[in-house]
Amino acid sequence: MSATSNDIPSDSRTVPASVDVVVVGAGFSGMYLLHRLREMNLSAVVFEAGTDVGGTWYWNRYPGARVDVESLAYSYSFSEELEQEYEWQERYPTQPEILRYAQHVADRFDLRRDIFFRTRVTAAAYDDRDETWLVRTDHGDAVTARFLVMATGCLSHSKLPEIPGLDRFTGATYHTAHWPHDDVDFTGMRVGIIGTGSSGVQSIPVIAAQAAGVTVFQRTPAYSLPARNRRLRPDEIADMKANYRAFRKAQRESGFGVPTAPATKSALEVSDEERDAAFEVAWESGSLVNLLTAFTDLAVDQEANDTAKRFIHRKIHQIVEDPRTAADLCPEYPVGTKRPCLDTDYYETYNRENVHLVNLRRTPLVEVTEKGVRTSDKEYAFDAIVYATGFDAMTGALTNVDICGRGGVSLKETWRAGPRTYLGISSAGFPNMFMITGPGSPSVLSNMVVSIEQHVDWVADAIEYLDRHGITTIEPVQQAQDAWVDHVNLISGFTLYPKANSWYMGANVPGKPQVFMPYAGGVGEYRKKCDEVAAHGYEGFSLSPKSPASPAAPAGSHRPPAG
Repeated sequence: MSATSNDIPSDSRTVPASVDVVVVGAGFSGMYLLHRLREMNLSAVVFEAGTDVGGTWYWNRYPGARVDVESLAYSYSFSEELEQEYEWQERYPTQPEILRYAQHVADRFDLRRDIFFRTRVTAAAYDDRDETWLVRTDHGDAVTARFLVMATGCLSHSKLPEIPGLDRFTGATYHTAHWPHDDVDFTGMRVGIIGTGSSGVQSIPVIAAQAAGVTVFQRTPAYSLPARNRRLRPDEIADMKANYRAFRKAQRESGFGVPTAPATKSALEVSDEERDAAFEVAWESGSLVNLLTAFTDLAVDQEANDTAKRFIHRKIHQIVEDPRTAADLCPEYPVGTKRPCLDTDYYETYNRENVHLVNLRRTPLVEVTEKGVRTSDKEYAFDAIVYATGFDAMTGALTNVDICGRGGVSLKETWRAGPRTYLGISSAGFPNMFMITGPGSPSVLSNMVVSIEQHVDWVADAIEYLDRHGITTIEPVQQAQDAWVDHVNLISGFTLYPKANSWYMGANVPGKPQVFMPYAGGVGEYRKKCDEVAAHGYEGFSLSPKSPASPAAPAGSHRPPAG
């Protein structure tokens, strides 16, 4: 279940022994950061496990894979020339179109010459005496750097279901996060699909249109809205290009990185007719954000949220012909507290004669067998099994690298009770290490490109500030980090998010501490906080000139922020 090679030859270049910055990952974060570092005349190397750029859009090639943010908004804003020259084709582009965009950016800014592909970082250790990072790869490379930036993405460390027998099945197996580069033809096949998160919702209709039979194994249903996808009209492309600057400003100040008109009413203060009309407009718009922001209190009040839940349940029952299947597809957790989905004919697919839904709440998975999948009720025989079982989100890509900070303390051990960061950017005990869209930042609750650019700019500006002021290390003060973690938890506690067993909470990974990982205060408010920290000389960070290694905290600590 690994990606097939692109037939790109192994990299024969020599990895430099020392650089200013090591960047891990060549997705949208790593590419933009490399561009910024070059503008600052800093030496950098990027390590990427894949054979090309694109990150999530390199790996996730499953049938039907699309982004759920409109293409004209899900794009870089750092280059006005890039904005004007690139031509998007669809409202919600497919994985191939987004990958072409990433490749275009890499070509346009000549990024690949500093990226080492087919190279996975295995370990990184901070040297207290030299105040540098030693980064090691699976090829035996060892690179010393002043700064280490983990641009590894929030959804990049995939997982399989925790059931026996995964290696027993004699047919073909696929994971949506490691799809072959060549097309997979399911024509005439009996296919089992395990998982109904975003990748399952997108791939099930496409696979069902090919296969002789599809059996979907669902543990928890997803809320999904029709994407209303279509080709972009020339006039709307021209209009966006003419108004990009104002739109980008609105993105940065919005809650989700997607500008919307702010709601002014509670869902509970309007009539049933007015409420349903507003939900209907959102449903027809093909926008998740339009539904989530239709009223002021959907994210914070259970009774208000229940009105949205009942509306979506009615829609499902209207679309799905079999009453029991429709009921099984209706989620019971609050709307928006698990990742909502956009789809093309997802619910309609269950009206096909060749599609069958198995409710694992009723008949749990027991094991994978040589022939297929066994539940507590029966064994299902398949020619192929697709695992749409998601990721160890937000922390997996970080803790599965052997990262050791001051005194050899590991990040994995430091985060054993849950991730602890300051601003989602860095973690106490790990000087000069930054995370792009790490836990404690808006990240997965936002348009990722907006959050990526904000983080990359903040990190690049911080490095520039250190160099300008003769400062060698930057590291969060423990008190500031604790205050930020408390603030993130406080904000999430005002919402309904903790009521769902979601990957936002780490609930999909057995044994993972269940804490709400992203910052729920919104993209605009978060940006203000980060800007304020930088404007006050990186308040809440400890900044120090080069000095002999010492077990004591670095000198020159800035005071933690209030609140």
